Amino acid sequence: MIFVTGGSGLIGSFLIEALLELGHPVRALYRGQKPAVRGADKVQWVEGDILDPVLLREALDGVRYVFHCAGLVSYAPQDEELLKKVNVEGTANIVDACLEAGSIKLCHVSSIAAIGRPKGATVLSERNKWDQAEEHSAYASSKYFGELEVWRGVSEGLDTVIVNPSVVLGPADWNRSSTRLFKYVFDERRFYTIGSANFVDVRDVVEAMIRLTFSDISGERFILNAGQLTYKDFFTQAARCLGKKAPGTKVPPALAEVVWRLEHVRSWLTGKRPLITKDTARVSAKSHLFSNEKIKQAVAMDFRPLEETIAWSCSQLLASAPAQNGFKPSQVI
Repeated sequence: MIFVTGGSGLIGSFLIEALLELGHPVRALYRGQKPAVRGADKVQWVEGDILDPVLLREALDGVRYVFHCAGLVSYAPQDEELLKKVNVEGTANIVDACLEAGSIKLCHVSSIAAIGRPKGATVLSERNKWDQAEEHSAYASSKYFGELEVWRGVSEGLDTVIVNPSVVLGPADWNRSSTRLFKYVFDERRFYTIGSANFVDVRDVVEAMIRLTFSDISGERFILNAGQLTYKDFFTQAARCLGKKAPGTKVPPALAEVVWRLEHVRSWLTGKRPLITKDTARVSAKSHLFSNEKIKQAVAMDFRPLEETIAWSCSQLLASAPAQNGFKPSQVI
């Protein structure tokens, strides 16, 4: 039996479908509405929360492999405490449940946000150490400290692998996580920043996770990244596939610093979430390339070209939309 947390998320939903296609029995944790994945009737669904340690212990009965995909991605200041609870405390609960159950191999989904970024380095790898003296976003810190919980489990005998995906691309809710990048283009927003980002196809993330988990590899972390694109290039490719006009107005770093401060004031006055935060403004201006050499050597992993991934994501998103005039991305489920 395989247990998957975060079954309703982008990675979790694609992982469940892949595991079912391979013939594995799957038990999956979800919150709210049961995920609409292919073969959902074959899944043992568990409604609950990773913050419930009793439920997790019960859910791991008879389980041999655990894929911990649940997590919160947010750069909003309002979510700092929630990030700690979900990404740190929730991960600690998973680790403790796995240790108590015994004979379980855990695959933990972290993020490149938890990779150290030493000054002057342009290519980053798993060897780069986290420097607590550096300024980090609340999200990055939560993923790093969540990893520490997994390493604690390793020190106590837990069989585990950690994956650190870059920005994961794939068809999902337009208003969640990385899919909002496609919504930004679909809505024909005008602005782009000068920085770059690293991207990876959700199908490649799932393939890497499965290969690592069903291997003899243990106590290792792996960056999952297909390559790097400037935001301008990403938006241009997505706009071409979506049949939209690409953002054409460059926002210099100095202006971005002004905008996030104005958004902070607006958010404080209205109670609404800021459209841009200090962390998103500064992250979007950076340009680091994350090396994928370790995963390539470990399991002979090849990554899809980003152009192919962007085209596939756009086509799937458009195909899932109602075919009437006036369609808005927020209508996609």
